[in-house]
Amino acid sequence: MRLATWNINSIRTRVGRAVDFAVREDIDVLAFQEIKCKPEQFPYEPFEEAGYHVEVHGLNQWNGVAIASREPVTDVSTAFAGMPGFAKGHNGPDAPLEARALGVTVGGVRVWSLYVPNGRALGDPHLAYKLRWLDALRTATAAEIAANPDRPLALVGDFNIIPFDQDNGDPDIVIGRSTHVSPEERAAFFALESAGLTDVVRPLIPEGFTYWDYQRLKFPRNEGVRIDFVLGSRPFADAVTAASIHRDERKGEQPSDHVPVVVDLDLGGADDDDDLPMIFA
Repeated sequence: MRLATWNINSIRTRVGRAVDFAVREDIDVLAFQEIKCKPEQFPYEPFEEAGYHVEVHGLNQWNGVAIASREPVTDVSTAFAGMPGFAKGHNGPDAPLEARALGVTVGGVRVWSLYVPNGRALGDPHLAYKLRWLDALRTATAAEIAANPDRPLALVGDFNIIPFDQDNGDPDIVIGRSTHVSPEERAAFFALESAGLTDVVRPLIPEGFTYWDYQRLKFPRNEGVRIDFVLGSRPFADAVTAASIHRDERKGEQPSDHVPVVVDLDLGGADDDDDLPMIFA
């Protein structure tokens, strides 16, 4: 299976690029973030003509997630357990949920397309919301892995966190003045490891950015950041055979400010049974 994640920054603006990439790179499952449309506004036809089924979760012109798959998907979820909501001036537990999570099962693999809240600014209520959201994600993921320990699971998408200093090439993002690099956000990202996840791309690609702001020539200057990730459970990580960050997708006409991150999986099968160790009761 070849799995990709891409913050597309408006699927209706970039549907041609998205479908072309999926076909050209032989992608089996493509998780999108920031589609910026409702399900009835999504451009299904080009994907269907290319052989993809599409699941969409979008509520308005903001946020939104989708998953395109060559194989039918099951167990569709539009929120993880305990996921908090957010609305300006609304601090209660019943704040409306945003379209930031979409989970499906395809080919025996559980995939979540996630668009983690931005946080906006240090001290902003949106940052507190981001940290609550990530903590709930950690708890829900740990429970999901415990319930299905042998099933490969991946959280993929735009995490809006720069985990390490080497992941930050943007001089405008400074520790102590900016979100994405605060100790609290980094701790929330690393806490996902305690849920049983690991960054499956970094061991294969230690360096590389996935996002460059449109402003101030950030891409030509390579002043980017690494905020798009594929985090996998142990069975998922064990199946990864290759990974790639498609920097060239930031070039050309009307690119997204993010680029796709791709992983290849060898999920084995019946033919591999002879290689398994014998187990005696």
